[in-house]
Amino acid sequence: MNDPAEHTVALPLLASDAERERAVAQLQHHYAVGRLTMPELESRVVVAYRARTRADLDALLKDLPGEPERRLQPQQDPIDTRLLIILACVAPPAALVYWIIAQRGTRRSRLRPRALEPAPEREGGTEA
Repeated sequence: MNDPAEHTVALPLLASDAERERAVAQLQHHYAVGRLTMPELESRVVVAYRARTRADLDALLKDLPGEPERRLQPQQDPIDTRLLIILACVAPPAALVYWIIAQRGTRRSRLRPRALEPAPEREGGTEA
């Protein structure tokens, strides 16, 4: 009867400084590609830094198209170049093996999506 979960009110989540900076970066990106004018950017940046909740930040970006997160992230280098240099100095054959394995892994990851595509169906039906 007196369940505290029933009486709790959903409070809005507060925005962190990192989330504000991320929103400002997205606004700057939209300005750079021509979706915002300078006055719009300036006013939205001011509002972003004053935002208290995540909902306030979401409202700033609501009328702008979303960008995939992977575009903003740097590409991962499959080879750790520091490790490769150390191996080349200490044990050159090991460096060669490491480099070959890393290259094979890169090549496989590029070929993997094609291999997962369904095979095209042949015209002419099934053979008996």
